[in-house]
Amino acid sequence: MKKTVLMIIIICATSLSIVKAQNTTSKKEFNKTLQAYFDTKNALAKDNVSLANTSAKSLIASLATFPVKSLSTVQQTIWKTQSEQIKKAANAIVLQKDLAAQRKSFWPLSSAMLKLTQELKLNATDVFVQYCPMAKKSWLNEVEDVQNPFYGSQMYDCGEVTETITKK
Repeated sequence: MKKTVLMIIIICATSLSIVKAQNTTSKKEFNKTLQAYFDTKNALAKDNVSLANTSAKSLIASLATFPVKSLSTVQQTIWKTQSEQIKKAANAIVLQKDLAAQRKSFWPLSSAMLKLTQELKLNATDVFVQYCPMAKKSWLNEVEDVQNPFYGSQMYDCGEVTETITKK
């Protein structure tokens, strides 16, 4: 009887440490993806076409290496749907050489990244959802101060924080 109880305790402890390791890996890799998104957003906010191109490539690479199997089944479904949208939009940014066209492609990328961040809840720092009434679009930001990727230097600080996705 004591051996059986001891075996159950060992199995439970092992299972918990595996789950914790998976969560740590998921969180770390998600935050790499989130940083690549922020880099793309920052490049557009600074009117930098080539940096937007480079950071969008990093975002695509981060999506490709993300450990999807470390997520729950529900999270995997969300990841699959939203990451496809992000990849499609990021590829469009990479292919475009015009700032206005890159900004247009950033909107679906941003919408999918917003859904992913809200649903997965893996962000290691607070993430601010910002909204520009002129563009009628939202995006994620790593700082509370508005940095508008849809208008850049024309209206860099146009917008407001509408939500804070607190760190997990």
